[in-house]
Amino acid sequence: MAIQLYCQECRSYAKVTAKKCQKCGAEFPREGRKYRVDVSVKGKRVYRFCDNLTIAKEVEGTIRGDLVRGEYDIASHKVQKVVTLNDVWEQYLPWIKAHHKTWDDDQFHYHKHLEPRFGKKPLGEITPFDIEKMKIELSRDLNKNGKPYAAQSIKHYLALIRRLFKAAVKWGLHQGPNPMDQVKMPKVDNERTDFLTDEEVKRLMTTLETWPCRESAAFVKLALFTGLRRGEIMKLEWSDIQFDRGMLILKNPKGGKTATIPVSDAALNVLRELPVETPHVFPGKDGKPRTDFKGPWIRIRKAAGLPDTFRFHAIRHHFASTLVSNGVNLAVIRELLTHKDMSTTQRYAHLAPGVVQEAAKRSAELLQPKPESRVIEMKR
Repeated sequence: MAIQLYCQECRSYAKVTAKKCQKCGAEFPREGRKYRVDVSVKGKRVYRFCDNLTIAKEVEGTIRGDLVRGEYDIASHKVQKVVTLNDVWEQYLPWIKAHHKTWDDDQFHYHKHLEPRFGKKPLGEITPFDIEKMKIELSRDLNKNGKPYAAQSIKHYLALIRRLFKAAVKWGLHQGPNPMDQVKMPKVDNERTDFLTDEEVKRLMTTLETWPCRESAAFVKLALFTGLRRGEIMKLEWSDIQFDRGMLILKNPKGGKTATIPVSDAALNVLRELPVETPHVFPGKDGKPRTDFKGPWIRIRKAAGLPDTFRFHAIRHHFASTLVSNGVNLAVIRELLTHKDMSTTQRYAHLAPGVVQEAAKRSAELLQPKPESRVIEMKR
C-alpha cells in the first residue's frame, strides 16, 4: 500500500483505515497522526512522511508521476533500494565471524535487542531519539535473572549499533549520518577489584582439598595460583605446559597474541596430579575442551561460604591484588595477566598503599633545598 499509518509507539505501519496498531495495540489518535508515503515504480523506490492524509495523497501522486516520467533526481532524493538494519547485519555477521572471537555475543545482542526494534527499519529512519528510547526501555526492563540491565550491557548494545552504521558507510550501503553520534553512552563503573580475605582463602583451600571432583578442585586451584582467565584454563592442552621450564603457553588469549608465562611450583603440582587422558587438560564430556564452569564454581563457592557475589573471574582479581599488596611491580603483573593495555593493570595500583606512601615520603626529602657547599680555603 502506497500510504500507511505510522505507529509512533512501536514504529510499525498499518492501513490508513486502522483504528489500532496490530503490533502493539496502541490506538491511533484523531489528531497528530503520521503517514508514510511509499512509492515503488520499476525498481525505484521513494518514501516520505506526512502529517496530513490529504497532503500524503498529493505527495504520492507527485512522486509516482515523476518516477514514471523519469524526472525524479535519484541522487538527491534517495531513489534507491532501501537498506534496512537487517540488510547490514547479513553482511556484517560473516565479517565479524572472520575477525572477532566474540562474534557470538554480537549475534545474541542483535537478535535479542536490536532486531526486534530496528531490524526492518531503513537506516535513514533510525533516529537518535529511537536509540535513546531503547536506552530508557532497557534501563527499566529486567534481564533473565530478574535484575535491571546493567549500564555495561546497554553500552554493548549501543556500541553494536555504532559499528553496524560504520560498516554500512564503509561498504557503501549508507550515506547518511550515524545516529549514535548524537547518543550519549551510559556511564560505566566496572573497576571491581574483588579479593578474598585470609579467612576466606583458608576456607576455600580447605574445601578444595576435600572436594569430591578432583578435576573441578584443580580447575579452581590453577586459577588461584596463576590468575588465568576461565577461558584460558578451559583451552589448555598438555602440549602447552612446559614442566621443565615452569612455563605455560597461552594460545590466542584475550590480549590477542600467544603468550608464554612463568608459573609457580604450586600451579605445576596441581597439573601433575591430573590424569592425562586427552590432549586437553580439562576435557568436556565429549573429550573436547570444557565450555562452561558455572555450575561447579557455584557449588564450591557455596560450600566454602564465600559471598554469592564473588564471581569466578574475581579469583583473577584476587591473584593480582595479592601480588600488588606484596610489592610486585605493576609492569610484571601486566605480563603475568597478559593485559594488552597497561591501563587495565593500573586498576590495582591503589592496592599498594605502602609503595605510594614511601614514594610520598621520598618526594618530601628530595624536594628539600640542599645546603650550600662551604668552600674552605686552605692556608698555605
